[in-house]
Amino acid sequence: MDITTEVRPGANRYASGENILQNLPSYLAGFKKIAVITGEKSSEAFKKYYRKELHYPTYRYDGSSSHENAVELAKKIGQTELILAIGGGRVIDTAKMTAEELNAELMVIPTLISNCAPFTPIVAVYHPNRTFKAMGFMKRAPFLTLVDSTFLLQTPRDYFVAGIGDTLAKWYEIEGITRNLPEDEKSAYVRLGIASAKAIQELLLKDAIPAIESLEKNKPTPAFNRVTDTIIGLAGETGGFAASYGRSAGAHAIHDGLSYLEDTHDQLHGMKVAYGILVQLAYTKDLDEIEKLKGFYRSAGLPLKLKELNVFDTSKEALLPVINHAASANETFNMVDPNITADQIYRAIQTVEFS
Repeated sequence: MDITTEVRPGANRYASGENILQNLPSYLAGFKKIAVITGEKSSEAFKKYYRKELHYPTYRYDGSSSHENAVELAKKIGQTELILAIGGGRVIDTAKMTAEELNAELMVIPTLISNCAPFTPIVAVYHPNRTFKAMGFMKRAPFLTLVDSTFLLQTPRDYFVAGIGDTLAKWYEIEGITRNLPEDEKSAYVRLGIASAKAIQELLLKDAIPAIESLEKNKPTPAFNRVTDTIIGLAGETGGFAASYGRSAGAHAIHDGLSYLEDTHDQLHGMKVAYGILVQLAYTKDLDEIEKLKGFYRSAGLPLKLKELNVFDTSKEALLPVINHAASANETFNMVDPNITADQIYRAIQTVEFS
């Protein structure tokens, strides 16, 4: 059995709408033993909006999104029916691993619009020192994902923009993976994944800038709601439908490589992925597409150069940890080209830096 090749569309239930968190008690009904996993900032944001006490044991993750922390939390929690995750991507991924350890259901309340972690059964696993370790595949998807668009207007702008960058990669990565795949080898679900990724790209290029403006004005709009559901829900559908054909490729491999530069540790996941899109496009020689994206990147605030990710030394020696990791056999750039080399990735980075 290879769970990574299975069609896994996403959460068992997905509920989205304005002020939907006011119905939280009804969603929790039926569960007698509940434990909450959250973070310090996530907890504060939730309490400020919800204004009601949750009378359940509450546990703080350590910020790492590591399997070690998940095991530690599982030992503290003990037997439970439901893990309620309240937070951003690392909180949620920690809660997924903890729920897996405890064989418990998972309910997710995202406090940020920044990635598809609230929706998918996939986790980004890091080492305790916060360097990237591997992608993990949980046996269960979240039982329920609750997306309150009114609450999520408190998302910091940079996190929202990072979510847009991470989600935009869905199209470029699936296109890069499948462009040389013969049509008769594309299954029904791979084709659906490609179609959903294209819809994501078109929606973001049209709605993302108005959605950012809605966030800045603290006013929900149809564009804001569409982008919210795209980042959290639709992004997960692409990989869920197309499995390995619709998940990570060159853009995420660059992100993973950049995690080995300590100066990037404070940079958001989606910002590094957005830069990785450009590197993948440079490698595949889609330079016209890079030119088309430049205006969008500038308007949204996505990085066009490494210096915007706090990386100022672009010499090959300085970038060796990045390019060696991104080109490694267990990374996802080889989904675009199984013969990719570190030198080729470095040349692609130089193309981006000097274009």
